Amino acid sequence: MPKHSKLSESDKKQLLEKYGVTVKELPSIFLTDAGLEGMQVKVGDVIKIERNSRTAGKTVFYRSISE
Repeated sequence: MPKHSKLSESDKKQLLEKYGVTVKELPSIFLTDAGLEGMQVKVGDVIKIERNSRTAGKTVFYRSISE
C-alpha cells in the first residue's frame, strides 16, 4: 500500500497557495479509505500519498478527505 501521511496545517496552506486551489478543488479520498486506517484525520484534512514506480521513481499525490 502506498505511504499515506497527513499534512500539517502550515504545509496544507503552503500546498494550496502553491497550486492556487482550495481544499474542495483537490481530488478526494474517503474518510473510510483503507490507507487512512489508524490515522487521526477528519474531513477537510489533506493527505500526501507517496507511490514508488519502477519507471517514474517516486510519485506524490495529494487528496482532501471527504465523507
